[in-house]
Amino acid sequence: MTAGNEEHEPLISSSVDNQRVAYNNSPQDGRSPQDSPRTSSGDVTVSIAPTRNYGSVGGVEKVTYTWADVNAFATESRSRSRRFWNFWRTSSERMFQQRKQLLRNVNGAAYPGELLAIMGSSGAGKTTLLNTLTFRTPSGVVSSGTRALNGQPATPEALTALSAYVQQQDLFIGTLTVREHLVFQALVRMDRHIPYAQRMRRVQEVISELALSKCQNTVIGITGRLKGISGGEMKRLSFASEVLTDPPLMFCDEPTSGLDSFMAQNVIQVLKGLAQKGKTVICTIHQPSSELYAMFDKLLIMADGRVAFLGSPDQATDFFKELGAACPANYNPADHFIQLLAGVPGREEATRHTIDTVCTSFAKSEIGCKIAAEAENALYNERKISGGWIDAPWNSSTVRAHRSPYKASWCAQFRAVLWRSWLSVTKEPMLIKVRFLQTVMVSILIGVIYFGQHLDQDGVMNINGAIFMFLTNMTFQNIFAVINVFCSELPIFIREHHSGMYRADVYFLSKTLAEAPVFATIPLVFTTIAYYMIGLNPDPKRFFIASGLAALITNVATSFGEC
Repeated sequence: MTAGNEEHEPLISSSVDNQRVAYNNSPQDGRSPQDSPRTSSGDVTVSIAPTRNYGSVGGVEKVTYTWADVNAFATESRSRSRRFWNFWRTSSERMFQQRKQLLRNVNGAAYPGELLAIMGSSGAGKTTLLNTLTFRTPSGVVSSGTRALNGQPATPEALTALSAYVQQQDLFIGTLTVREHLVFQALVRMDRHIPYAQRMRRVQEVISELALSKCQNTVIGITGRLKGISGGEMKRLSFASEVLTDPPLMFCDEPTSGLDSFMAQNVIQVLKGLAQKGKTVICTIHQPSSELYAMFDKLLIMADGRVAFLGSPDQATDFFKELGAACPANYNPADHFIQLLAGVPGREEATRHTIDTVCTSFAKSEIGCKIAAEAENALYNERKISGGWIDAPWNSSTVRAHRSPYKASWCAQFRAVLWRSWLSVTKEPMLIKVRFLQTVMVSILIGVIYFGQHLDQDGVMNINGAIFMFLTNMTFQNIFAVINVFCSELPIFIREHHSGMYRADVYFLSKTLAEAPVFATIPLVFTTIAYYMIGLNPDPKRFFIASGLAALITNVATSFGEC
């Protein structure tokens, strides 16, 4: 296979279509950490601590996750007029014209003690597969297939309780320190029966395990505004937030995205250490370096929504060598496999033939047949459970007790969110000073403009204008202040709320109470300055009534800003 191939010549000869590619496959289920390949030492040391149950359903310590016949379709967006005319077509015509297949009969398995990397070129279906496996498919994507936990059909509730999902984008409240963030996570994510002292011990354990001790009292930071921890430390903090409950199954979406090679190696080393503790770790990665490639226990190579290979890195080298596409010496195997299966402009037909040849050959290989057999077993178990033959362990009373989306009680959620909200307010004194300075300046300006009004016709009209300016300033100043806070925290709230950390009413009530001292003081300062300068009724009772009305107006404006 040379660079001088003609455009119509396929990259891999089709003569192997009817052959069965066989190679050894060592089962990884229950593998001890000592059996896992060790990586070269880096600057980040991940300690291996005994596994404890801090929130796993039913005390499950190890999970084998299998999936079978997973398909995903993207619904084509249409204008209103096209959707109206499409309504009169038959359902089969609508399905044919609206759907684009993203995943095609994907089978796979991940075992305890393994770090499984989902690789592939852009558009190969890596993120779509990860979202499908975690029941997080976005709107407009329809998925189907069987997902099984330890051989039993998985449900979104059971998977959420047993797994952790580290998303690609790191979202934090930047004014908190690393320890404060982890303490909050421990308060709302760990089971309600766990005492406070044990939660704090777990926080310290995670800080030590993920090498965050040096930065535990450092603020996380806000890009472009507040200097904080590094990108690698921020990614490790994301892992720390998820492993607090010690879940047996972990998903990571592009954990090395935006990091340099050194930081990326440290992050993968953290994942490797978690896998060596007996966890099942599944991550997507775009194009790993040769050092990162050697750290993975298993590879799942995707091509055009299909499985091109699933096995160890050494098995991948042997597999592609059998197909006549051996990786050149001193070349990164990951780059070679991705380039082999990536679409090349002007060679679409040859690329499709290559992908079809590789995927078909893998399906006929020994490991492909083994995965297909496990998929059939998962389908059989699903039919037995759906038919009422047996009761899945996820339907036990222990699991039903955990099916509430919230680990903490309402009061515990309220205390934790109120504490965090109060910290975020008090740790930005400059914003409070600016708001008070703005209030003083505007109140003095209004007082000077309407100074010393008399109770005649002109004075009453001027007082009406002053009151209008009074109310307008109290309304819009506080609306914009609240909008600024809530817009910056909205992505964090959506992610944490959907993860079952706290209720929506808890968040809004806590934020309102945390801001209440500021929102109560500002109207008082404004009224104190402008009230007597304008010449309003000097009776103290009337003054306090006016201050109370200003505080109520501020509260209403705050509520509008939150909406």
